[in-house]
Amino acid sequence: MKAIYPGSFDPITYGHLDIIKRATKIFSEVYVVVMENKRKNYTFTLEERIKMIEECTENIKNVKIDYFRGLLIDYLKMHKIDVIIRGLRAVTDFEYELQMAMANKEMCPNVDTVFLMTDKKYSFISSSLVKEVAYFGGDISRWVPKSVERKLRKKVNGV
Repeated sequence: MKAIYPGSFDPITYGHLDIIKRATKIFSEVYVVVMENKRKNYTFTLEERIKMIEECTENIKNVKIDYFRGLLIDYLKMHKIDVIIRGLRAVTDFEYELQMAMANKEMCPNVDTVFLMTDKKYSFISSSLVKEVAYFGGDISRWVPKSVERKLRKKVNGV
């Protein structure tokens, strides 16, 4: 069974990778899809985000990396995917994710959302937090892979 793990991944973190690895144990194919939202300002380009995900998941066999600009439901229909994977860090994530799951179900009744709790050691990590700490020169090595850290430092600090 195929599933999709959508997100902006700006940048990808160990929390994201935790969800991806665990999802690949449940589903035969996991599509990690970088979603592009014209209303959002990204630190990394779409191409850079895709490349980082490819580098970080190259040893995971049943992962497919893709991107999409538009409604997630449209991507699901095009690729005949019926399961959306969403990671939950804390209770505060649940309200938003439940709303999205219900909206997706309303638009496409055959789609189910599977929530995976992030490992507790990553439960507070977000891409926004990682970028904030990086901007001020803090240690982000526990939160992102080395290759991502290098790219983020170069992007925000010119290092």
